[in-house]
Amino acid sequence: MQFVAYYRVSTQKQGRSGLGLEAQKDAVARHIKTKGGQIVASFQEVESGRMNDRPVLKEAVALAKKQQATLVVAKLDRLGRKVSYILRLIDESGVKFHFCDYPDADKLTITILAAVAERESELISERTKAGLAVKKKQLKKTGGRLGNPTPTESLKKAHKQIRVKKLTRDLKVFEIIQELRAKAFVNTLEGFAQCLNLRGISTARNGKWTATSVRRVIAGAERAAA
Repeated sequence: MQFVAYYRVSTQKQGRSGLGLEAQKDAVARHIKTKGGQIVASFQEVESGRMNDRPVLKEAVALAKKQQATLVVAKLDRLGRKVSYILRLIDESGVKFHFCDYPDADKLTITILAAVAERESELISERTKAGLAVKKKQLKKTGGRLGNPTPTESLKKAHKQIRVKKLTRDLKVFEIIQELRAKAFVNTLEGFAQCLNLRGISTARNGKWTATSVRRVIAGAERAAA
C-alpha cells in the first residue's frame, strides 16, 4: 500500500526547531510500519490550521491522486481545524485519507472529531483574547502589575475545557464501539462494556464499563453529531 505523508506546523519557529514536526514523522513512520506500507513522498508545510488556502497540501493531494496513494496525516487537526474544510476536502479531492490518531474512523466519527477540534481552536482564541484584555486593563490600573480574569470567568473556561476533554475521550471510545459493531458484530451495550473491559480500557474515572456507561458515551457522541 502506498502513502503520501503530509506534515504541518503552525509557525516558522516550529518548522526550524522541529518542534511537533518530528513527533508527526515518528507517528506516521510507526503507523505505516504496522500497515506494511510504503511512503512514496512526503510534504511539509508551515501554515495555520485555520487557513484553507495551503499550496503544499494541494500538492500532496494532487500527487496522492496521481499515484492512487493514500494521504496519511499524523493527527486529524494537522489537516485542518474547520469541520467544513476537512469534510469538503475529503469529499471532493478524490483521495483516500488516513489519520494515525484515528485509524479506523469513518465519516461520522471524523465529523464529530473535527467539530471537537474546531471548538478547541475557538476556546484557545477566546482564552487568548480574554487574557490580553485583562492584561491591558490591569496595566492601566496598576501601572504594570498583571492581574487574572475574574474567578467566575476562570471557572467557566475551566468547565469548558473539561467538557471538551471528556468529549474527546468519549469519542475515541465511541470509535472503538463502532469498530466492535462492524468487525466483531457486537450489538449489545453489555457486549460493548465487556469488550472494552477486556481491552483494558477504563472509564473516565478509571472504573469498569457497564451497559449504562456505554449508553452515555453513545448518547453523547450522537448529540455532538446532531
